[in-house]
Amino acid sequence: MSVLVYTENWDGKFKKLSFELVSYASGVAKMLGTDVTAVSIGKVEDTELKKLGNYGAKRILSVDNDKLITLDSQAYTSVISEIAQTENSRVIIISNNNTGKSIAPRLSVRLKAGVGSGVSKLPLNLIPFTVYKRTYSGNAYAHVVIKTDVKIITLAQNSFDVIDAPGNAVIEKVNVNIDGSLIKTVVKDVQKQSGKILLTDADIVVSGGRGMKSPDNWPALVELASLLGAATACSRPVSDEGWRSHDEHTGQTGKIIAPNLYIALGISGATQHLAGISSSKYIVAINTDKDAPIFEAAQYGIVGDAMKVLPKLVAAVKELKK
Repeated sequence: MSVLVYTENWDGKFKKLSFELVSYASGVAKMLGTDVTAVSIGKVEDTELKKLGNYGAKRILSVDNDKLITLDSQAYTSVISEIAQTENSRVIIISNNNTGKSIAPRLSVRLKAGVGSGVSKLPLNLIPFTVYKRTYSGNAYAHVVIKTDVKIITLAQNSFDVIDAPGNAVIEKVNVNIDGSLIKTVVKDVQKQSGKILLTDADIVVSGGRGMKSPDNWPALVELASLLGAATACSRPVSDEGWRSHDEHTGQTGKIIAPNLYIALGISGATQHLAGISSSKYIVAINTDKDAPIFEAAQYGIVGDAMKVLPKLVAAVKELKK
């Protein structure tokens, strides 16, 4: 009756997100007095699968099937559901990213399981099973009681530390029956971005708002991002004005991100924007308005003109990197 965790891979490689999930699952398993079983779907080499054992997974079930090359939420749900029932798993953990948000509701119906979505801490209680999550764009917190026998938790990204727990995980190759009629997703074209850090993958994000005053002022922001190995982002008004690409727009109607560090330059912090970045581990805000809502979400703040502060930040980072 192990805790089951679905570990997504990208082109056969795991990212920090996967290790965070296994670390969290290990914490839940200790509370329940059981072990962690990780599920990997797709072609992943054993050397890569073994890495999951460094964070608490005791068993790793590898499902490699040509029908599952393309991520299809219905097919993946069927696989995870079958494994969960075979393993008699009562707690299933998935990331709260786009994949998890697609799979968790389907899995909930199949397993008649309650869902705690966007959870950011280990369960507060086991009886009743109570999880903790942020709500209202991070302005409030909720304690959610899951009463079903099977429980599904989707973990908010960057909400739990990656914890080393080296061990000899056992890798098992698993064959499952794939109903071809479930696979509806067809990939017609793949375009990969190169030479730039993906916003959703970045550990550090440097973002600008209207306080940047003009698209001509962006080179300094891009320079700071480059020095920090960060991705660049912007608020919706900036992308609407055409100053920056819509691909960089973060917020409720843009990309939802959770980097370790989010630096907001000249962003006031409208509710819609905070909804997209509130899961960041640390937020640094720079704004001329001391009452700007962004300061309520930020751990560190500078009241000042972004155009005056930014050059000093660039100079300071350059000095540190000497």
